[in-house]
Amino acid sequence: TTAQLTNHNEQQHNHNSTTTTEIDLQSPISNFQPSLTEPSTVLRPPLRSVLLHLLGPPHPPTLAIPQSTIHHPQPASRTTMTSAPRRPKIILFGDSITQVSFSASDCGWGACLADRYQRRADILNRGFSGYNSGWFLKFAATNEGKTDLFEHEGVRLVTIFFGANDASDPSLNERQHVSLETYQSNIKDIVSLTRSNFGQAVNIILISTPPVCHDGRLRFQKERYKENATGKLERTLELSGKYAEGAKEVANELGLPFLDLWTKMQFTSSGERENWRDFLSDGLHFSASGNKFMGESLIEMIDQLLPDLSVKPCPESGGINSSSVCQSIQRKGPWHDEIDHTQPNKVFQGL
Repeated sequence: TTAQLTNHNEQQHNHNSTTTTEIDLQSPISNFQPSLTEPSTVLRPPLRSVLLHLLGPPHPPTLAIPQSTIHHPQPASRTTMTSAPRRPKIILFGDSITQVSFSASDCGWGACLADRYQRRADILNRGFSGYNSGWFLKFAATNEGKTDLFEHEGVRLVTIFFGANDASDPSLNERQHVSLETYQSNIKDIVSLTRSNFGQAVNIILISTPPVCHDGRLRFQKERYKENATGKLERTLELSGKYAEGAKEVANELGLPFLDLWTKMQFTSSGERENWRDFLSDGLHFSASGNKFMGESLIEMIDQLLPDLSVKPCPESGGINSSSVCQSIQRKGPWHDEIDHTQPNKVFQGL
């Protein structure tokens, strides 16, 4: 009986082994389809062995680990990511005359400044077309405004250039007009915000309203509004002059450098400029020559009153892109002629 049982087990083992080797691995699903020719009593491959072949061994059970024992690495902070100083910034606050100061077609004065500080400082344009000084303060009080205007590191210089809209005639442009007294108060508030956010030592240059060319304004009005043009001046040379004087008073009171653009554009030491009206494209905004004049005047003021921020061109080439010098804002990266092509790593060590 024992011999018969052993023989039966061996036969069953051989039958199972033969059956397993007959599995079609190219079409595994077909191994589980009922056969039309085989009797229903034929043994099929063990399900577990096929699943193991197709899916692999089961994954170990997931252990519940208390969260307190898990270490979550924190992202590197700004100070730990890099120890090198970031590129300093110069910020331009103002209205449309500032907003379009990066204009390529009109040689924008902001672009002139960016050209001067290439590889040294980033120029951030924060001009808002159509804004008066009061609307700028309203925006500065919002979360978006605080982030956009003041959440910047390494600010070395801020220009404040408002008044062109504030100085609108109150009877013809009540919407943008701001009284002279309120305008002066607003400028003081903008200065205060600038210092509180960037430090009391931040450099600030206050810029006056530019002059207004009456012929240019009327011509622009006809071109823009055609038969709906009123023929009345909502901005005048007289009004812009009063606000320029008001800005000057604020600059003197606060001890700020003041670029009197209203006077400088119109007059030289020998008298009135014959071509000053050419500085204005529409009687108010700068033309290409006006932008060039403005950019050069601003750089000249920085050179004279803020010498530590002054960028001196290369004495040999006269260019800014190579071998220029600035006392307090170093250029980023070595000049190309300082790189030894046989040992290029040498000059970059320690940066």
